[in-house]
Amino acid sequence: MNVSGVLVQTRPEHIEQVVNHLKEIEFVDYHMHNELGKIVVTIEGENVSEETARLHLIQKIPHVLAADMMYAFAEDELDAEREKLSMGTTLPDWLNNPNAKPEEIHYNGDLKGKGF
Repeated sequence: MNVSGVLVQTRPEHIEQVVNHLKEIEFVDYHMHNELGKIVVTIEGENVSEETARLHLIQKIPHVLAADMMYAFAEDELDAEREKLSMGTTLPDWLNNPNAKPEEIHYNGDLKGKGF
């Protein structure tokens, strides 16, 4: 399951209409809005494609000027990353050395295949 926070923007005179419309949508959880026309909701989807399609539906609501994802949580991706971490090797000793000097750390933009 994926969950994303969405900021919806409308003109102040249309807040009530847009909020009421959002509250009627099954996959939308309304959280709050301000007098300037900013509305905070979350949406859920089985995957990124479904979430994106749902975001596009919100963008098509009358009087919605913009609707953009502000954060996203993908349960499957989190589980996959946890699995990678659990199967990985231990950290190199220099990462745990309190006397390590930052200028001695050489980073080339990619830690894969560097023997870490």
